[in-house]
Order: sequence, then C-alpha cells, then structure tokens
Amino acid sequence: MNKYELAVVVSAKIDDEQRAATVDKCKGYIERFGGVITNVEDCGKKKLAYEIQKMKEAYYYFIQFDADSTTPYEVENHVRLMENVIRYLCVRQDEA
Repeated sequence: MNKYELAVVVSAKIDDEQRAATVDKCKGYIERFGGVITNVEDCGKKKLAYEIQKMKEAYYYFIQFDADSTTPYEVENHVRLMENVIRYLCVRQDEA
C-alpha cells in the first residue's frame, strides 16, 4: 500500500451542502477502488492564482489515503467527470 494525496478544488458558486456532497463523493470513489482514507484537510476558500471558469476563488480540499497503485488512476477517471470539481491532482507521497 502506498500513501497518496488527492487535492480537489471545488467551485465557490455552489452552496455548503453541494460542496460537502462533492467531497463525500470523492471520498466514496477512493473507498470504492480499495483506498483507505487517513485524513481530510479542508483549507477553506482561497484566491485562485488565475481565473478559472470566471471564478476568482474556490474551496480547497486535501484527502490523504493509502491504496495500491491502480487506485489513483481509477479515482482520477471519476473525479475528472465531476461537474463541481474545477481542478484536481493526485500525487504519491514519498516516505521521508
């Protein structure tokens, strides 16, 4: 099992319930494909470096999880299609 982190940037144009549902859906994808979530960090609303879809701010979430090497690929394929996710990135965390 490797350690991974999924960074998700969620649209600021949706309400709190929709945002929570979007993050829960991301966590559900991780668990569905064999991952074990270890930590979810809500960084709140931040200013974007550049305008995306006419938005200057968005909500940032970082989800750490343990999984085998095929899980990030499957999770990214599903997160890519989510309407409220404007950016995402899944990276492997190396042991320090």
